[in-house]
Amino acid sequence: MAKHTQISRSLTINCDLGESYGAWQLGCDADVMPLIDSANIACGYHAGDPSVIRRTVSLAKKHKVEIGAHVAYPDLSGFGRRSMAIRGDALVDLLHYQMAALDGMAQTEGARVRYVKPHGALYNDMMNDRELLADVMRAVATWHRAVDLVVLATPKDKKVVELGIFYGLSLRFEAFADRAYTSAGHLVSRGNTGAVLDGERAIKQALSIANGQLQSIRGKKLSLQPDTLCVHGDTPGAVALLRGIRRALSSQTTAQS
Repeated sequence: MAKHTQISRSLTINCDLGESYGAWQLGCDADVMPLIDSANIACGYHAGDPSVIRRTVSLAKKHKVEIGAHVAYPDLSGFGRRSMAIRGDALVDLLHYQMAALDGMAQTEGARVRYVKPHGALYNDMMNDRELLADVMRAVATWHRAVDLVVLATPKDKKVVELGIFYGLSLRFEAFADRAYTSAGHLVSRGNTGAVLDGERAIKQALSIANGQLQSIRGKKLSLQPDTLCVHGDTPGAVALLRGIRRALSSQTTAQS
């Protein structure tokens, strides 16, 4: 049965990592890893390569960080941020292929993949297309063992929960500290001004999410019930931002105890 917890002071923090590729380095994975609970590790289709995957898995294991498969459209040159007309069995196979790559590397390192989080355009597309979301859920549900699926928390989660129940999935609802929201509760496109938040704005939004007081970019109050909070590893100053969010949430918890 799908899991849908209420807003809690104990939100977990996840981050997209393992996104370097060959000689191209992205993010500060070694500095970020000790500050998070879950690592969404790129599986080679939008970013990452075999060596990067292995190193990131090893780093996550060292810091006792949960491992998730960050699956995407096959779009290395576009960093997985371009929509593609892939669905049905072709999409299921595509996701299984990526999950298998990370799962195999994780087992080699003595670790285990616990969940799946779609990346970029695939993530956004599935939240706007019920049939595509069903394809993603079918891929996760038919994996050789149970893993959770991360989906966007919105003010209207009922239909997503119902679909998750149909496929027998455990869902993790996610909110974003460093992304602006539309009035409908979706993420503002990265191409728009103000879409990515950094520094104090992101810390403030993290607290707003934890307190159930998130507002859209136009000031509309949004009612979300997330389980986990995402901070992107490629957000400027990600390490300082994560430390700031940790301190802010910890201070809030202490004050309310």
